[in-house]
Amino acid sequence: MIHIQGLSKYYDGVCAVDRFDLEVPGGQILGLLGPNGAGKTTILRILTGYIRPSSGRIRIGDLDPTEDVLAVKARMGYLPESIPLYRNMLVYDFLRYMIRVRALPLMDPDTRIREMAETFDIGPVMHKSVGELSKGFMQRVGLAHAMLPDPEILVLDEPTSGLDPNQILEIRSLIREVGKKKTVILSTHILSEAEATCDRIAIVNQGRTVADGTPEEIKNRARKQQIVTLELKHADPELARERLEAIPGVDRVQPQDGNETESLLLRLDCSGESDPRERIFESVKAQDWTLLQMSREARSLEHIFKELTLES
Repeated sequence: MIHIQGLSKYYDGVCAVDRFDLEVPGGQILGLLGPNGAGKTTILRILTGYIRPSSGRIRIGDLDPTEDVLAVKARMGYLPESIPLYRNMLVYDFLRYMIRVRALPLMDPDTRIREMAETFDIGPVMHKSVGELSKGFMQRVGLAHAMLPDPEILVLDEPTSGLDPNQILEIRSLIREVGKKKTVILSTHILSEAEATCDRIAIVNQGRTVADGTPEEIKNRARKQQIVTLELKHADPELARERLEAIPGVDRVQPQDGNETESLLLRLDCSGESDPRERIFESVKAQDWTLLQMSREARSLEHIFKELTLES
């Protein structure tokens, strides 16, 4: 459905998107997850044909957004973070007006508006001014607007930004419902939102993909990574690092701040499904070091996300 290869975008010499690759099959809810400034919004704007890339190749089916702009927009519904609504219009009048402005080939516009009112539960506010609505209802009207032409692909930029917890749950539920029939791409910087809403997550940092997979796949990677903290006495720091990094499953040994004069505090980054503490204990015992404490912590999904998106 969507193929992105080597996508880059520069603003006055500043790289916002850096050789970004992505494949999205039809019928999937994909979350672009990353911190603010990671390049998510720029990727979505290029994808929807609102800005041109500096380089790279995009295909939406058999269409190129840089060449077939109107045809691509006809196949997409797009809801940017700042919802494009006319606040002085009634909700019904706004939706009817947008059908006319976009010259949508609908047999019966009123039937489509009723369908959207039912899908997004905006019937009770159809004859209210857009400016009177809560942020949650504005978001619902924005979604209805994006879905008016019955697009194949729905693109959402930070769809729950500024909503309260109840509204967030409602919008997530609506997105999952839409995702049963459509391809949905949404951006977010909230890990729990991506996990709760998306079939697949692409973590983006500094304009590049740093991880890609289903929420469960990314969770499994986190479960296989552990942190062991050691406090040793009578241990030489360099020798301790050398011996401990030689243990299978120990990937890296780092000294930690707060060491006392006669003790050495170390963090061991470990991988694998087995508990590495027995092997670590045997190595410490073989060197005749004194083990003052040892603790293990499974790395959380939040920890993995933080490490992947830290500024280098």
